[in-house]
Amino acid sequence: MLGRILICLALLLPQAAVSGPIRIKDLVEFDGVRGNDLVGYGLVVGLNGTGDGIRNAPFTEEIMSNILERLGVNVTGEQFRPKNVAAVFATAELPPFSRAGGTIDVTVSAIGDASSLLGGTLIMTPLNAADGQIYAVAQGTIIAGGAAAQGDAAQVVQGVPTAGVIPSGARVEREVDFELSALSSLRLALREPDFTTAGRIEQAINEDFASPVARMLDAGTVRLDIVATGLASPAHALGRVENILVEPEQKARVVVDQRSGTIVMGEDVRISRVAVSQGNLTLRIEEDPAVVQPNPFAEGETVVVPRTNAEIIEEPGIGLAEIREGTSLSEVVAGLNALGVAPRDMIDILKSIKAAGALHAEFIVR
Repeated sequence: MLGRILICLALLLPQAAVSGPIRIKDLVEFDGVRGNDLVGYGLVVGLNGTGDGIRNAPFTEEIMSNILERLGVNVTGEQFRPKNVAAVFATAELPPFSRAGGTIDVTVSAIGDASSLLGGTLIMTPLNAADGQIYAVAQGTIIAGGAAAQGDAAQVVQGVPTAGVIPSGARVEREVDFELSALSSLRLALREPDFTTAGRIEQAINEDFASPVARMLDAGTVRLDIVATGLASPAHALGRVENILVEPEQKARVVVDQRSGTIVMGEDVRISRVAVSQGNLTLRIEEDPAVVQPNPFAEGETVVVPRTNAEIIEEPGIGLAEIREGTSLSEVVAGLNALGVAPRDMIDILKSIKAAGALHAEFIVR
């Protein structure tokens, strides 16, 4: 299976590299043109007995009391034992240039011991930014991403029913102060800093404007002179720059996910000539206790006698296999597939090859 995956990557990656350049808007972030994270603490009502247990989540009772008192209901000294409410965190992202009256999506997550938010409704919840100001107010019916059912002796859970979303569930109440039209220059921040890519962006912009309007400051930043572009505003300049095509340069990388056994290799990965040997050592211990009882009507007591079987199994392994120096991704894949090992063993082999200094790529383990 791993061989098929690596071979497919070997066939697809070179084609992707030749398929054509990428728009600048997909390679950079424009300085100041970004979203802002919002968070709020609220209450979900209307649950079908799947809410917080008040004894285990006293903050739920506190926020419920505060909401009722704001609505004019006096609950001083009262004790609540409802099962259809849950305390939640509401999170959202305020997109750049959002205007008052617009709507944004909201994600709602339970913070108590509620078992499900299915069918719940989020009560009016202010959403604050890092400066403590309220920028939006969320309210609406939650669309949960899972389902749960249980009986006296078993239960089943599919997905995550304790979290959900409210599409367009928050209304923007305050705008972020940012005057794009007042800028005389703008920085382009590369998502993957690289001197070669930054230089190509600078060259592509200057060629498009037929004037030195862009200058590379470092591997992750290119400065754009808005005034030198001769356009009416920074917005016009960005609208023209973001669609300019550039062919990016990428580092050679090997990304490994140890949990799933997934291995992804970039096109520029190279392996020097190296010999690899791999084998497995298995230690097996089995417990088979025996019950010994006295004869009928005899004195004594029943005892459990331990019985343990222990053995060490050493598999023959693959011996020494040579991986020749790889001049292309396909040759690297062919050399690794020649070892004929499982994906998780392949991860260990790649680690050892990297430690030996024969893997010429950035090795990332997740």
